[in-house]
Amino acid sequence: MTPGPSPRGLGGPHVLPAAILLGTFAWSFVYVSLPFHIQQMSSWEPAATLRWTGWILGITPLVTVVTAPLWGRFAGRGDPKTYYVMVEVLQGIGFFGMVAARTLPEMFLARVILGFMGAASTFAFIIAGRSGDGAGVRRQVAAIQSAMTIGQIIGPLAGAIAAARLGFRPSFALGALILFGCAALVHWGVPSSGPGPVGDARSGATPWREVLLVALLVLGGSTHVFFLTAILPDVLPALGVDASRTLEIGGLVIFASGVAAALGSFAAPRLAELAPERRLIATLVVGSSLLVAALALVGSAWAYGTLRFFQVLVIAPMFPIVVARIAQSAGGEAIGVINSARIGAAFLGPVLATSILSWASPAALYVVLALVGLACLPVAALRAHVPAVRPLSR
Repeated sequence: MTPGPSPRGLGGPHVLPAAILLGTFAWSFVYVSLPFHIQQMSSWEPAATLRWTGWILGITPLVTVVTAPLWGRFAGRGDPKTYYVMVEVLQGIGFFGMVAARTLPEMFLARVILGFMGAASTFAFIIAGRSGDGAGVRRQVAAIQSAMTIGQIIGPLAGAIAAARLGFRPSFALGALILFGCAALVHWGVPSSGPGPVGDARSGATPWREVLLVALLVLGGSTHVFFLTAILPDVLPALGVDASRTLEIGGLVIFASGVAAALGSFAAPRLAELAPERRLIATLVVGSSLLVAALALVGSAWAYGTLRFFQVLVIAPMFPIVVARIAQSAGGEAIGVINSARIGAAFLGPVLATSILSWASPAALYVVLALVGLACLPVAALRAHVPAVRPLSR
């Protein structure tokens, strides 16, 4: 590996996690109010608007699934800091594209363009991988993951309040300015690094069968996390929420989901010590599926939010647990496939939820989502028979 400059930058090792926090905050800040803005600006009938909502929310991560590995390849062979700054600036410009959109097709196009700009987290993990020895890399990666979780927690609540007080388009513009600030922070506070190796010696260490099984588990489990935001404008009124309060109550529900995701992720290492992985994954998947199905039984927004909190709390540990076994032995391409599955769930969740809800009841949607979760059980069983690979020493 080509050595880069000293990991000390103007802001030290905490600058990169701070930048990730700001970037994730900006995206969550805008995302929470987007379905409500779509409903307000739509001239289509309700069922068509609902389908548009799912595609507008889901198209960005769908395009990113394809483009993120390409950005990662370019950044891996050059200075990832340069790509990080460039992508954050382009994403900020893309947010202004959402401000300018006046019709649903225009908003869809703006979200497609955003998807081509990649995921900043790709560059953050590449930078972290060059930050020092194994222990230093693990600490930096953990800090980045924690920062992403915190941004996802505080962004929706702040975004819902900002959209309710300032309006949708001004809140989108504010999100763009946050991304510009994030780019400046990385430019001035994160050190540059030299080009990485052309090939990764670890790329063949993990069987592709296991990589694909892990990707399927991540896709199914993450769908349980990402499906809700797109349907909140439609399910909250049925739970007794006044139309004037759906945005703020929706922000609270998403905020609670983010807190649950953080708590579940933090608990993952301890849970992995308490039970064999196969049994633990089965318990998490079954528990989350039962709680998703139980959403059909509640009749108030507070009961709905509470049940959603526990459902996310149960499924959140699955991602770090299933990835941990291969994280040190898998090459960059394999990690990219797994991360693409997580991003792909951000497309599948909203599109699946809105498509089903446009012609069926919420109860039918929750049953389908529960079945998606239960479908992970045979995948987990197959993975249990794949031999673990001993990580290569650096």
